[in-house]
Amino acid sequence: MKYGLIGEKLGHSYSKIIHEKLADYQYDLIPLTKEAFTAFMQARDFKAINVTIPYKQDVIPYLDELHPHAMDIGAVNTIVNKEGRLYGYNTDFYGFEYLITHNHIQVAGKKAFVLGNGGGTKAVHAVLRMLGASEILIVSRKTTEQTISYEECYKNHTDAQIIVNTTPLGMYPNIDASPLDLTSFIQCEAVLDIIYNPIKTKLTLQAQALGIKAVTGLEMLVAQAKQAIEYFLDTKLEETVIDEIYQELLRTK
Repeated sequence: MKYGLIGEKLGHSYSKIIHEKLADYQYDLIPLTKEAFTAFMQARDFKAINVTIPYKQDVIPYLDELHPHAMDIGAVNTIVNKEGRLYGYNTDFYGFEYLITHNHIQVAGKKAFVLGNGGGTKAVHAVLRMLGASEILIVSRKTTEQTISYEECYKNHTDAQIIVNTTPLGMYPNIDASPLDLTSFIQCEAVLDIIYNPIKTKLTLQAQALGIKAVTGLEMLVAQAKQAIEYFLDTKLEETVIDEIYQELLRTK
């Protein structure tokens, strides 16, 4: 395999379509069990790959060098094999920043929730921090030093102004699931769900019904793929290709 995506479950992925529209190579989807993941990374038999749930942190010990951005975030979703040495990058940061700025969502001075505590969460948290959120809370199933529980979220933090879902709850095929009931969050201004399949999740549909700005992750997926291709091929693509591919996917999906 030369180029592709590794993860545990990839039946929902649009990455092959996006990469093959933006670049002249075959892009393979490689679902891996935990055991197969270890063998795959040890073999290093690829030119460049993207990484998705649940391996964005697990890949790090196999890498020879980390881009400073990926090191700061603590998660990797793009790996390039340069003459046998593996270089790790994080393009989710660029993708999420594009999603926020392209949709004119104001973050500075706002209280934000990030639902979930996986590899994608770290890039989202880094972008919100960079854009000046006044407070960022990570909401997870269990309370830890770094996270609060959903129970505490409903009890003490219904003043959140921005809510971001990085969990897989609501992703195809489980489209009737949602990580949060938004009814209590009367100060919420924007809900961003990084899920991209379905195009509108149960969470964002509820947000729309409540008059809250709602965005899902398809634009983020295209934007991060654009930057990944730049690392794969050591090239530069025009930013306008993001919206071109996004609009085409909206028409077809």
